[in-house]
Amino acid sequence: MKPDSLGWMSGVLKIVSPNCDARPPRATINLLVIHNISLPPNEYGGDAIKRFFTNTLDHTEHAYFEQLKDLKVSSHFLIRRNGQIVQFVPCNKRAWHAGVSNWHGRSRCNDFSIGIEMEGSDFEPFVECQYDTLVRLTRHLKRTYPIMDIVGHCDIAPGRKTDPGPFFDWNLYLARLE
Repeated sequence: MKPDSLGWMSGVLKIVSPNCDARPPRATINLLVIHNISLPPNEYGGDAIKRFFTNTLDHTEHAYFEQLKDLKVSSHFLIRRNGQIVQFVPCNKRAWHAGVSNWHGRSRCNDFSIGIEMEGSDFEPFVECQYDTLVRLTRHLKRTYPIMDIVGHCDIAPGRKTDPGPFFDWNLYLARLE
């Protein structure tokens, strides 16, 4: 697994999201943001996340989807419950994952971050193979980009976001990175 010159990672499933744009000139990618997502909430394995990130989600399919109707969202990566990595946006582009955000006095975290969605929720533990995959992906990203900080969405958008949630095992993840 290694990113090419545009930031597409080799050896992962690539599904192109239109929900991205150019990073600001001279932006340094030095923040990794961990999220969680499940669509519908607390349901796993379907293609609703893919359809959401590619603007093809049928908002009449599930009552929850109606609130997502006008959102244009993406992340660089999704790690499925089975450990599979899906990449939606090349790392050299700005994915639309952080929203209104701030880290150490810097706003607009999408400008300088890579977003990784873990298929999961705030209400149950993540799967062991997801941590294995996340550690492997993080190591590859850190070899390519000057990642200084790894945070949760809750850390850059406190009061607005809670993910990756109380069941994300930060101690396990960070210990495996060492």
